[in-house]
Amino acid sequence: MRIGELAQASAVSRDTLRFYEQRGLIAAQRSANGYRDYPPDVVQLVLYIKTAQRLGFTLGEIGSSVAALWQSPDPDSAVTQLLQDKLKLIETRMDELGALRHELQQRLGQRCPLTP
Repeated sequence: MRIGELAQASAVSRDTLRFYEQRGLIAAQRSANGYRDYPPDVVQLVLYIKTAQRLGFTLGEIGSSVAALWQSPDPDSAVTQLLQDKLKLIETRMDELGALRHELQQRLGQRCPLTP
């Protein structure tokens, strides 16, 4: 499948696909004339990348987990574990932000620490 076909099938721009390839998230074979040729299962992989990004995963996180998921004997369990880990990370970050918010609210009524 050529890059244009993949772009259309996955609703992603050609530039995005080139970027994903540059980051090592997807791979293409090169034909004799230099065109990229993607296997059909890359459509599923690109859709996974888009979904993972929408769920807050960085491209680095996606890149470090996608190979293991692709080769996992139980991809459903592997994805569930990734989602649980991400949720835990987000909840921790929300707690930290809540504590920061509380501290900022406490300091609103105080004098500037730079004033002598």
